[in-house]
Amino acid sequence: MAIRHFLTLRDLNAAEFNHIIKLAIEMKAARREGRQELIFNGKVLGMIFEKSSTRTRVSFEAGMAQLGGDALFLSAKDSQLGRGEPIEDSARVISRMVDIVMIRTFGHDIIERFAQYSKVPVINALTDQYHPCQLLADIQTYTEHRGSIEGKTVAWIGDGNNMCHSWINAAIVLDFKLNIACPEGYEPNAQLVAEAGDRVTITRSPVEAVSGANLVTTDVYASMGQESERQVRLEKFAGFQVNHELMAHAAHRAIFMHCLPAHREEEVSGALLEDESISVVWDEAENRLHAQKALMVFLLSANT
Repeated sequence: MAIRHFLTLRDLNAAEFNHIIKLAIEMKAARREGRQELIFNGKVLGMIFEKSSTRTRVSFEAGMAQLGGDALFLSAKDSQLGRGEPIEDSARVISRMVDIVMIRTFGHDIIERFAQYSKVPVINALTDQYHPCQLLADIQTYTEHRGSIEGKTVAWIGDGNNMCHSWINAAIVLDFKLNIACPEGYEPNAQLVAEAGDRVTITRSPVEAVSGANLVTTDVYASMGQESERQVRLEKFAGFQVNHELMAHAAHRAIFMHCLPAHREEEVSGALLEDESISVVWDEAENRLHAQKALMVFLLSANT
């Protein structure tokens, strides 16, 4: 039987995606009510970080602990990965010693090569191209606040980055409309957009993208590794800030999300970020924990 990995959202079908979201919501309730079972007793998660993180490390490590398992942190500087050991060799060795692996790295090809040679499930905890775990948390959050996202409209405002790519994949799998507003030259991957067909629309106007949207979301203008472009990007993205004025064009009861960390007064106003009648960013951040626990349950169950 082929090992099931989670490298992009399209490794799941709609039924599997919705099953994970439902399980995440159930596990969140179980945690709060003190009835969570230690179903990962004896299980070990290998966590490989070539990019730094707050939410990713805390959520995966805490999630394994809450379910009775253990998490092993490996950074590039602390392992042979940082000394030139081939990805294929690291995958063969590490996957013989742990039950599941998550990787936060740069090129998507790195995680694909690791998964090809791994004996256990591999989770993409972020690459330069995709951030699927964040989307699980985002869809869980929308579901908790507004119900099913199928048939709804989402507005992405900002860079066509890894988060934008994952929103496109989510639109494909879950069948909702995605309006993307970005400056010229900062569009998402053209092939991915083409695969989404009429589910995805690209515009230069944030107002056009947000009009009638049920969910509005954004990210920093300069992602990790793009710090040298920061000033240029601030100039290019002028007028793309999500604030109360922009949200006024969205649908009634529209909500705002941001994967965090946020740069207040750049891509989002501080007032909107803190307005809990619209912004659900803190629930969204917490749900990384629950969505990833559900994902690991799904993958370990699918590979037994």
